[in-house]
Amino acid sequence: MKALFEALRDALLNSEKAVLCTIVASSGSSPRGEGAKMAVFADGTATGTIGGGAVERKSQEYARELLRSGGASLVHAFRLSPNEVQDIGMICGGNVTVAFQVLDAAALPVLDAIVEALTRCDEDVWLITPVQEGLPWSLGLYDASHGLRFADALHMEDLRPMLLSRGVLRKEDPSFYVEPLVQAGVVYLFGGGHVGKALCPVLSQVGFRVVLYDDRPQAAVPEQFPQAVRIVLGDYRHIFDHITITDRDYVVIMTPGHQSDFELLAQVLTTPASYVGCIGSKHKVAATREKLARLGFSEADMDRVHSPIGLPIGGETPEEIAISIAAEMIAHRSGKL
Repeated sequence: MKALFEALRDALLNSEKAVLCTIVASSGSSPRGEGAKMAVFADGTATGTIGGGAVERKSQEYARELLRSGGASLVHAFRLSPNEVQDIGMICGGNVTVAFQVLDAAALPVLDAIVEALTRCDEDVWLITPVQEGLPWSLGLYDASHGLRFADALHMEDLRPMLLSRGVLRKEDPSFYVEPLVQAGVVYLFGGGHVGKALCPVLSQVGFRVVLYDDRPQAAVPEQFPQAVRIVLGDYRHIFDHITITDRDYVVIMTPGHQSDFELLAQVLTTPASYVGCIGSKHKVAATREKLARLGFSEADMDRVHSPIGLPIGGETPEEIAISIAAEMIAHRSGKL
């Protein structure tokens, strides 16, 4: 998402116009859901995706025509009835509504704010996309620190019920689509070994912000974790000297030793962390539960821990294990776990 908005900003800085395409409604078995985005540029290139196939190809054609005609915005519904599915080249079926907005240099302040929010990620931020054909672009942002920005025509009483953890389309006039741009929280990744190195870039690619924490100077090296937003070199026995874990945060424990994993779990289970996962065999899991029980942790406390971590896909290499862990975390985040 950040790369897409940076690409839009770069185009506008070069005095080029671009079209932001956003899926604002979908139903049935469409390939991408609400919030999927694609940017189409004056040279005909595009970045991001709204699902591929004919819908994406036709959306690119609509976007290029807007740029050629000097239009401002467009809303198009791809209504895929059973007879139309084959014609449009989508075996998935379903209906998709795409909002197209032509952005020019006047959009640079809001793009700067979007990129800053995606970089900082320290509080919830919502992106507001008007869904009205023929009107000039009017992206807006809302967060608690700044309130409503760049959307003067909107009123907070209309917006407030739509500040949810999923995208919402308001169909009444004025129609607009509200989606969470940033959901605060990070992944605390304890252990910068082989699996940790494989996991960090995977999590970054799917929208998680990773803080790498290790007690070894040779492991807590920024060059080895370029995707991490922070590197912490600290004692595993005293993690709260360096970090605070909230109910928005995820914890992944994969240190080289069973004792350090246990010491971390004994601290992490006192926090409201949204997700706690620990790598290890079933034998290690059983032994760790016994030790935690002796410290007074309940069965419910210990049941919070996803261990062995990851979905059972049969992976063996660090890269395969990383994919299984990321998949489990995505499922937790989406409420499907």
